[in-house]
Amino acid sequence: MKKALKGCGVAIITPFHKHGTVDFTSLGKLIEHLITNGVNYIVALGTTAETATLSEKEKLAVTDFIVDTVAKRLPVVLGLGGNDTQKIIDQIKTFNFDGIDAVLSVAPYYNKPQQRGIFYHFKSIEAVLPVPMLIYNVPSRTGVNISAETTLKLASEVPGIIGIKEASGNMMQCMQIIKDKPKDFLVISGEDALTMPLIAAGADGVISVVANAFPKEFSEMVQMALAANCKKAKELHYKLFNFTNAIFEDGSPAGIKAALEVLEICQNNLRLPLVKVNKQTYASIQNLVKEIIG
Repeated sequence: MKKALKGCGVAIITPFHKHGTVDFTSLGKLIEHLITNGVNYIVALGTTAETATLSEKEKLAVTDFIVDTVAKRLPVVLGLGGNDTQKIIDQIKTFNFDGIDAVLSVAPYYNKPQQRGIFYHFKSIEAVLPVPMLIYNVPSRTGVNISAETTLKLASEVPGIIGIKEASGNMMQCMQIIKDKPKDFLVISGEDALTMPLIAAGADGVISVVANAFPKEFSEMVQMALAANCKKAKELHYKLFNFTNAIFEDGSPAGIKAALEVLEICQNNLRLPLVKVNKQTYASIQNLVKEIIG
């Protein structure tokens, strides 16, 4: 599984109909778009999926649909986290993990725990998980940073934790983890724009938002970077650079959904409190999509 999660993973969006229900037809179209164009794995129910606005029934339906549609052609990683450790443990004990290859679990948000609390939170979850776990550090959303020291302690002492999605944006912290981690512990970029330099520093890949729209180009960039083909990786990185910045201008996943509408993969609908990008940003995304596809 560690080898399978190297390369380009995609934090898949959840398409919605205009009236707000999940658009499973478009979700199926997006999954085929990703698989056909060479991504390495799919992450379900991440932040990009607007998981916070999905009901428990919808989460199960979306997960089942993704697992059934992927049909073991790629690994499926499930987003499963929160700020109540016991609640997550209780969910795991009753959840059917058939078709789920690993779990991505975000740092506990809002509570702002100490590093010791973060360590025991993840250790307690791993103890009941039947599949490997990636931890997810995204302090801009959670309000808490998983320090390099805590990550390395988890990597060394909790065997079922096989890697980290690092979205702190702190290159020094990421490099500290890469330098001191166990050999087979995965460091995965959670920042599209930093993926190429992080791989050059020793990271193992990315869980991408951009790749929802451009899986072929982003996956190739990742593979070239992993193969130390710096010239080609840099070329692709800068080909997507302005687009990458544009889709985060008015927040995620609003930007990527605008791009997917331009590409005619799904409608540009979000659930409150998220709203669509403004007209200026939309026009910019539209132009950049056209430039990339030629």
